[in-house]
Amino acid sequence: MVYQVLIADDCRMIRQMFGEMLKNAGDRYSLAGTAENAEQAVAFCRSHPVDLVIMDVVMGTGRDGIDAAAVIRESCPQTKILLVTSMAEQSFIKRAKAAGIESFWHKELQDAPLLDVIDRTMHGESVYPAQMPAVWFGNTVSTGLTARELDVLHELVGGASNAEIAEALGISERSVKQHITGMLNKTGFKSRLQLAVRARGGGLAINDA
Repeated sequence: MVYQVLIADDCRMIRQMFGEMLKNAGDRYSLAGTAENAEQAVAFCRSHPVDLVIMDVVMGTGRDGIDAAAVIRESCPQTKILLVTSMAEQSFIKRAKAAGIESFWHKELQDAPLLDVIDRTMHGESVYPAQMPAVWFGNTVSTGLTARELDVLHELVGGASNAEIAEALGISERSVKQHITGMLNKTGFKSRLQLAVRARGGGLAINDA
């Protein structure tokens, strides 16, 4: 059987590279099409037979790859989805698993070759990295932050106030302040704004909601 594959990524070079990989994989896969954003990927799957979507998580403006994957799963349940990213955002894996996405591949970690992950996914496996990569964040690395600090940081990047963060996470405003102070001490950053800007710029926390 030849599987029909859609590649969705906002980077033309990545689309071409993945396409060449499929072309060189023998007769197992055929490139059904490409998409530059999540909306195009959803529309393509609704109008064409697609066995696998290889989709970037962060694709410029509009819906992200995880949200789009959830829509594709609902409208095209037979289509398998492999999400890819170069970001270190800690919530991506949790969100992808919650949405029922089959597999996830990190462009920088590369625990396994992408083609191997594709083959395993099409044979019914769910393939995920054990964890997202550790990245430098000021004077510390991302693994030096607690899970709750990362939760607070994620909300902070979205522009939430202390009160909004407290409500979203079900904790007190005092606890929010303590977590922010803890991150400032660990990183050496001078303000919550610097925390948010550096986290967003380094791909550690992405929140465009």
